[in-house]
Order: sequence, then structure tokens, then C-alpha cells
Amino acid sequence: MFNSLSDRLTATFKNLRGKGRLTEADVDATVREIRRALLDADVAVPVVREFTGRVRERALGAEVSAALNPSQQIVKIVNEELQEILGGETRRIRLAKNGPTVIMLAGLQGAGKTTLAGKLSKWLKAQGHSPMLVACDLQRPNAVTQLQVVGQRANVPVFAPHPGATSTELDQPAGDPVAVARAGVEEARQKLHDVVIVDTAGRLGVDADMMEQARQIRRAIVPNEVLFVIDSMIGQDAVNTALAFDEGVNFTGIVLSKLDGDARGGAALSVASVTGKPVMFASTGEGLDDFELFHPDRMASRILDMGDILTLIEQAEKAWDKDEAARMAKKFADQEDFTLEDFLAQMQQIRNMGSMKKMLMMMPGAQNIRQQLEQFDEREIDRVEAIVRSMTPHERLAPKIINGSRRARIARGSGVHVSEVNGLLERFAQAQKMMKKMAQGGMPGMPGMPGLPGAGGGARKNAKNAPKKKAKSGNPAKAAQERKEAEARRANAAKALPTGAAFGQQGGDFDPSQLNLPKGFDKFLGK
Repeated sequence: MFNSLSDRLTATFKNLRGKGRLTEADVDATVREIRRALLDADVAVPVVREFTGRVRERALGAEVSAALNPSQQIVKIVNEELQEILGGETRRIRLAKNGPTVIMLAGLQGAGKTTLAGKLSKWLKAQGHSPMLVACDLQRPNAVTQLQVVGQRANVPVFAPHPGATSTELDQPAGDPVAVARAGVEEARQKLHDVVIVDTAGRLGVDADMMEQARQIRRAIVPNEVLFVIDSMIGQDAVNTALAFDEGVNFTGIVLSKLDGDARGGAALSVASVTGKPVMFASTGEGLDDFELFHPDRMASRILDMGDILTLIEQAEKAWDKDEAARMAKKFADQEDFTLEDFLAQMQQIRNMGSMKKMLMMMPGAQNIRQQLEQFDEREIDRVEAIVRSMTPHERLAPKIINGSRRARIARGSGVHVSEVNGLLERFAQAQKMMKKMAQGGMPGMPGMPGLPGAGGGARKNAKNAPKKKAKSGNPAKAAQERKEAEARRANAAKALPTGAAFGQQGGDFDPSQLNLPKGFDKFLGK
């Protein structure tokens, strides 16, 4: 979503590199480019004016003029100010001390409230909670059915006593949403659910009937959190919509949906600053797992192309199998061969982490290779897995036995060309050599890289400077003659050593008084 903004800001900061001192003209030019980038990203004008004013004030202050690297200091200032307009700090759900925690979702129709209810319930369930969904959107056709399907996919119960509108011809909802909300909270209390998520109705635009219904539901259930779900792609209108809902239901937090879209992302940078309410969650895809807690500092780092390593690590820790990691570590320590079975297991671990494109875009500097990442085909992983699964267990353990006929059979079994099988085996052979080098004593071409703990060996010595040992002859008589010559050389070398060599003298007597030693020390010299 922030690709265009990130490109503009990155290009702006490149113009500052290499400058030992920034003049007021440099700062003004930089702030002007930042202003243009934000306006092009559809950020609200008041937010842009306030943001650039603070950046300019700090850039002309002492923290930049006294910095060793002014350009990096400017980036630091922009990063900190971006965090501020995104909410400042991470805001988590406030759980109720007694009874179930009631969370009410509000927003326009089409913002993604129903799908987000399922995502939030699954996320809370992974956190150890027992959530329940309540279907109070009785206005939109088949909204109740959609919530039931989403709840089934998330393995979360849904309270839906009324089917709601099932056709666009039905103007009146089949039931009272306020009564359904009240009954849903009571049902959750009786069945010991600790979190209740209430999905409410929306409209195509803000109107009095919708706001009145939302206010009545809020008064009936007294929610601990009211989350305003907003479509990140609606641009400047996000501010007016957010202000209207804030006045109508007084929401406590914001959820950004469709953050994986290709819009300019101005809503995400405007709503929190204008309303003063924090962004709490972000929906980053269509799957139920494409949902994450919103961290302003990490989002600012992504916008400035500084990466988001912490989120990447969290995803890896959540998806990675610790037993499998321990098994692989033991294989390295024992210097066992890296097999195609191990390769397949690692591929499955990576698949569990989600989209490869999303993971790679979290790396620092990913914007520079964005075009290559966009061309990356996620199905390539499926093809590689199909090739490996078409092999027999023995072939996976010993790939060297895979001859021409075996390769043709594997290609037919996986639905690919033989050239793709050949390419995979070649890449695997290189990976196998690299793994073996790592286990034995470090990466090739990286002297000083230590081996893995317990793997034995260490960094290889510099082979060019090490003296080469003469190979022993295979002829017994010649080998005996070589041993005699070596012993004779050692004996001659011992005779040639001068007396007193341990004191640095080259032979002959010496006078200890010439060494200026302490009084009485000469008795230790044997004189």
C-alpha cells in the first residue's frame, strides 16, 4: 500500500547523502518533497501541514546541526514523527476484569467488518482466549450466513438467533439487532466465553438511522472496546467518515482493513492523527491469518524502507517447529548430510510462515527489488515440493543415484519438464555443499567464520601462506633414505645453534655487568 510513498521518501533522502552540513535551503527542499509525497499519498491536508511543520522545526534545531551525519538524523526525525501520526505506541485490547470482554465492531458497509470479526476471533483464540461471535448485522442480505461461515473457518461459535435479511427485496431486518446483541452477551456469560465480538450493520454512507442503531447497541451491551473498521483504500473521505463515527459511537480504537491493497494509503496516516484514537489492528490479506497487531514504529520503518525484522521474527517463531529446528541443529553438529527429506521439511516450515512476497518485503531495502519480488511466482514452491514428493524415499536420501531414467519418471510424476528436475538437483547439490562447509568450519569465502557449536573444526587457516608438507614416498627403501636425510638435517641444525642463544647472543662469552642488571642478579646467570 505504501509503495509510492516509500519510493518518494527514499528518493528524497538519497539527495541528502554525503552532505556534512545541511543548510536551511537543504532542509526546506527536503520538507517540500516530503509534503508532496504525503499529499500524493492522499494524507489529509491538516495532518500534512502539522507533520511537515514539526519535521522542519526539528531539522533546523540543534539535534541536526550537531549530528555527525545530518542526513541520517533527518531520517530519524521523519521516522519518529511518522510513529506519532500513526498513534505513537502499540495499543492492545483492554480486557474486562469481571465477565466477558465485549468488543463492538462499527464501520461502513464493505469495510470488511464481518471478515475481520472472524480474523479477530481466531487471533484472540491463538492468544488463549475463548471468543464468541454475535451476528447483529440483520440489514445486509446474507450477512448472518457470512459470519457463520467465517466463524466455522475460525472454529469459533456464532450466536445468530435470527437469519437476518436473505434477499435484497427485504427492507426490514428479521429481528431486533439490539435485542440480539444483549442476548449474545448473556449467552457468552452463561457459556463462559471470555470475549464477545459483536458484528453490527453498516451502510454505504453515514446516515442517521445507522448511527442511532449503533448507539442503541452500545448502550445495551456497554462494550469494553468499540473498534472502528475502516477501508484503507478510501483516501481523503476516511477523515470525514472517522469523525462521524467518533461523534456517533465514540469508538476507542481503529482497525485498518485491506492494507494489502494498491491504494496510496492516506487513510492509515490520517485517521489516527485526526481523531486522536489509536490504530490497534491491521488486516493484511484475505485469509483469516492475514491479521496482525498494529505497531506504529514497525509501520513507520516499513514506509521508510527500513524493514520490519521484529514482525518477521514473530511470524517465524509462531510458525516454526521447534522440534524440527532442534533436529536440524543436531544434524549439523553431527556433520550429517543435508538430504532432500530435510529440504522438504524446511520448505514446509517456510510455507507455514505465509506469503514469501510479504516476508521478503519486510527485509530492509526491499523497495529496491520490489519489481523482482512482484514477479516472483508463489507457485514455484508448489512445483519444487511436487518434484521432491515424486521421488522415492531412497532417492531423497541419496540424490546421486538419480540417473536419466529416474529424472524422466520424476518429471512425469510432478508434471514438469526434465530440465526443471535437473535445475532443482543442481541447486540442491550446491546447497548441500554449503551446509557441509558450514558444519565443518564456516562458510566458503568467509575466513574467520566459526563452525557450528559441537561440529568440530573451526575456520580454515590460510592455505596459501601455510608451508606445504612433502608427500612421503611409497617406496620403502626411498622412504627410509628420506628419514635418514631428515634426521641428519635436524642434527646439523642443532650443532649450528650458538651458545647463549636463549639470551639473544650470537655465541661467545658476555659480561653480565654490561646488561645493567640489579645487584645480586648475576648469580642467576651461572657466572
